[in-house]
Amino acid sequence: MKFQVDRDTFADAVSWTAKSLPARPSVPVLAGARLSVDEGKLTISGFDYEISTRVTVDVTGESAGTALVSGKLLAEIVKALPHKPVDFVVDGPHAELTCGSARFTLPTMPLEDYPSLPQMPEAIGTIDAEEFARAVAQTAVAAGKDETLPTMTGVQVEMTGGGIGMLATDRYRMAIRDSSWEPGSSDVSVTVLVPAKALADTARTFGSLSGPVTIAIPQGGEGAPGMIGFTSGGRQTTSRVLDGQLPPLRSLLATSYATTLRVKTSDLIEVARRVALVGDRNSPIRLSFDEDGLVVEAGGAEDAKASEGMDCTLEGEPGKIAFNPTYLLDGLSAMDAPYTAFKMNELGRPVVMTGQPAPEDEDSDTNHDVYLYMLQPLRWDA
Repeated sequence: MKFQVDRDTFADAVSWTAKSLPARPSVPVLAGARLSVDEGKLTISGFDYEISTRVTVDVTGESAGTALVSGKLLAEIVKALPHKPVDFVVDGPHAELTCGSARFTLPTMPLEDYPSLPQMPEAIGTIDAEEFARAVAQTAVAAGKDETLPTMTGVQVEMTGGGIGMLATDRYRMAIRDSSWEPGSSDVSVTVLVPAKALADTARTFGSLSGPVTIAIPQGGEGAPGMIGFTSGGRQTTSRVLDGQLPPLRSLLATSYATTLRVKTSDLIEVARRVALVGDRNSPIRLSFDEDGLVVEAGGAEDAKASEGMDCTLEGEPGKIAFNPTYLLDGLSAMDAPYTAFKMNELGRPVVMTGQPAPEDEDSDTNHDVYLYMLQPLRWDA
């Protein structure tokens, strides 16, 4: 097996594959990147029984063959090479990589021990790459990190003929994002729960590629083996899906709200970060608001305190609420809108945050209500 490939193209492909490889594989070969050359194409793939990745690039001077080498080591080596064509040759138990005057020899790993990669399931629709990346980023931020509650560590993807929705919650907050897409048929109706980290990694990569993202599900939908696939720009990835589904999160949303507090998103992010400096990670950030404006404050150990006022628009009664600072900033950072509206009813009940246009753009067609972030407030005296 041998081939010559552009250094930047090779580095990008190997790096993407290596990111999904396990740091502590259950068996050594799962740390390997599988390189296969045939008819002028190099396919680099990885698989750890949960996530698979494949990327195909053009090569020259090829001789067909397949080899398995340490993925992360190969990525580090290629990243450090000079910007010259890369020659790769496999000879028995070793692979030799040459770039300019740089030369590396790597041991190969036993191909016979490497598992067969899953086949890409059947495509059921496509979504704009930027929209896909934005929707995943906005919802994955609310997914749980506690592996003892595996259902909460996923993003629920609801695909119908009318649109695609993504939902996540860690019990203290939740996020919902609705998007348009191009379904393969008008009667499609599939719901899957995808590990948030795997989905976020995929979205970050595919969001920077040209062309739409194709979503694939095994035939039979929800009753089929647990898997979902994504394809875009010559790259493919599959991920296992989690068992079960999230609670009916949409039912938690009220049909109307007694109070709406509207603030400039970027200003509140800056103010919240400043006042949070005096507190520890879990010290609440307090917001008190009336017709005169909004006051953001926080307190920490040894009587350290901070407060700052800012402009706001209020519809409804004055009040005060307190939030976990990390959860509040996560929601504000994901808002992707000039203004944020805090919608609330009774004190102590969850608060819904939605994006709002700037006053001068209120007549535009931009729909910021496609994203909702619900946050459980803390006790004011916590």
